[in-house]
Amino acid sequence: MKRYLIIVAAIFAVSCGVRPSAAAVSVPEGSGAPAKVYFIPDVSSSALIKSYKALGREATGKVAVKISTGEAGNDNYLHPELIAELLKEVKGKIVECNTAYGGSRQDPAKHDKTIEDHGFNKIGGVDLMDRDGEVSIPVPAGSLVLKDDIVGKNMLNYDFMVVLSHFKGHAMGGFGGALKNLSIGCASTNGKAYIHTGGKHRVLRADSWSDNNLAGLDEFKDAMAEAAGAVVNHFGEKILYINVIYRLSVDCDCDSHPAAPQMKDIGIAASLDPVALDQACVDMIFNSDDPGNRHMVERIVSRHGTRILYWAQHLGYGSRDYELVKL
Repeated sequence: MKRYLIIVAAIFAVSCGVRPSAAAVSVPEGSGAPAKVYFIPDVSSSALIKSYKALGREATGKVAVKISTGEAGNDNYLHPELIAELLKEVKGKIVECNTAYGGSRQDPAKHDKTIEDHGFNKIGGVDLMDRDGEVSIPVPAGSLVLKDDIVGKNMLNYDFMVVLSHFKGHAMGGFGGALKNLSIGCASTNGKAYIHTGGKHRVLRADSWSDNNLAGLDEFKDAMAEAAGAVVNHFGEKILYINVIYRLSVDCDCDSHPAAPQMKDIGIAASLDPVALDQACVDMIFNSDDPGNRHMVERIVSRHGTRILYWAQHLGYGSRDYELVKL
């Protein structure tokens, strides 16, 4: 199924007058046995637990469950009633970091209120990992944009991470899934600015969001891939990935006024390989028979969204090759 992705993307790009990522033709395929991506066409608490158990990797020790708490005004985030049972199953703590763009989650006090308003305190609350500061962890060998990754300090307190992501569109990234949750999601406020400026600003500044300082489309994807790889390598085999492919707005949960979803929910996918997982989810969007998928396809293609998959594979912590296993 995956092999049609670039062809479809290129055709769509030409028809829309946009340029597909150069990485689509410059980075080779992965090698070795394809990663398994488990898929269930259902979005429910029981489906989440079934997906987790299918991976065969038990979350042990002090477990972080990384989600997006969702911007105030956005209702597309993973709701507490959906994820509560999985949280109990892994005996985990929800973790998140503050944002870098203002809104309801950049300031810890405002973020705390958003967390409460969205109901997460009813299932154990949220550890804002950068509340007490930040630390630097190494990016993968071969990284070209970032010298390191700046993450919330409290990430070091956890033995295992469950990367639980809402798969959807994104205004700058094209799509957001496991790789975005690992990179932008685990980065501190300053770390987010570091990624968004393509390594220019290690500290959030008033001009970090200016056109002169923001990374270009491709540079931003590469920076995200490098930051994601830093977190993957930090946890080693003490990490797993689950994507919930529903409420498929072209806009991220960080948008306080997201566009309404134009296509139907797809289900839940899980893997031990974040690159394979996001690739499989992109393929499900591109190959969907839902006519509403054109909005997501346009968003991904116009933002060169798939480039992150190629650069992540190039850095060696995942592969675009996968075997889809239906549960």
